[in-house]
Amino acid sequence: MVVSISSAQTRKYSNEFLNIGVDAGALGMANSVVATSADVNSGYWNPAGLIHLEDNQASFMHAAYFANIANYDYLAYAMPLDEKSAIALSLIRFGVDDILDTTSLVDADGNIDYTRINLFSAADYAFTFSYSRKLPVEGLSYGANAKVIRRIIGDFASSWGFGFDVGLQYQRGNWHFGLMARDITQTFNAWSVEEFTVGDLNGDGIPDEDQIPQLADQELPETTEITLPKVQIGVARKFDLGKKFGLNTELDMNVRFAETNDIISSSISISPAFGFQLDYSKMVYLRGGVGNFQNIEQFDGTKNVGFQPNFGVGFNYKGIQIDYALTDIGDQSAAIYSNVFSLKVDWSVFR
Repeated sequence: MVVSISSAQTRKYSNEFLNIGVDAGALGMANSVVATSADVNSGYWNPAGLIHLEDNQASFMHAAYFANIANYDYLAYAMPLDEKSAIALSLIRFGVDDILDTTSLVDADGNIDYTRINLFSAADYAFTFSYSRKLPVEGLSYGANAKVIRRIIGDFASSWGFGFDVGLQYQRGNWHFGLMARDITQTFNAWSVEEFTVGDLNGDGIPDEDQIPQLADQELPETTEITLPKVQIGVARKFDLGKKFGLNTELDMNVRFAETNDIISSSISISPAFGFQLDYSKMVYLRGGVGNFQNIEQFDGTKNVGFQPNFGVGFNYKGIQIDYALTDIGDQSAAIYSNVFSLKVDWSVFR
């Protein structure tokens, strides 16, 4: 039986898998790329940057989180339409697989039967179509995302969601500015929840919910979930360090319209992030960054400021780029460090 409830709930943290980030190059810079992103991954970071594509590109990333319990995968493809516009398609999956389902562990006679254990997955998907176009003002471009979100928890619950993002980029000399507004119309997830009875765990013929008040009092969750808008603002400066070296630095401000654990938090919460990228002949890259500044409450009730330092390297040869990032170096935040690899291929390699 599928139950539908018309009530809706606005959450501080909703569709959080879409806030992890993509591309090991960007993750190595602590996600500080909203002003300078200019490749296939701009469909995620700032679709306005797609306009800088010179050829078709594809990107793939895989990361494992929580001691390899959760897998995070990303695939994207982008292509310029003409000198003034470009499009991209991307897919994100964050999932935990092979979860034990013990709801049927006890049979009708009250016996425990381990053969009745099934496996299921809890997975979140996001499909995004991106469009970018130059504006008449020199150096100014805009982009927009239309995204479809699918979330599945085995046979117990599933949802469909829809949302939109918009982005701007402006370049003046070596200065770059970026604005990315996510879920601008609020993103809605409509859930379908499967109603089921826990059963008779002690085998006395009486349903457990008739004996255990906590089970009888349980209510199904709201089935319409609303994701509030978020804004990322960035300013970057590029430097030429001689004939073969280049340096890109960027400072971003991540803004949520809700009170969270961010270092600056009231009705609006702000967390800064800073990243840099040093390159040699656009072939070898060294990256670093720090972000995710949070007020973390300790067991004794005191609060400390946690932050997430990141490190990354990359190598680009004839249109094939491999990047690596190590996040949360030194365990300075509540997050667990992860090793992230990504691959980017420019179609020029096939010509």
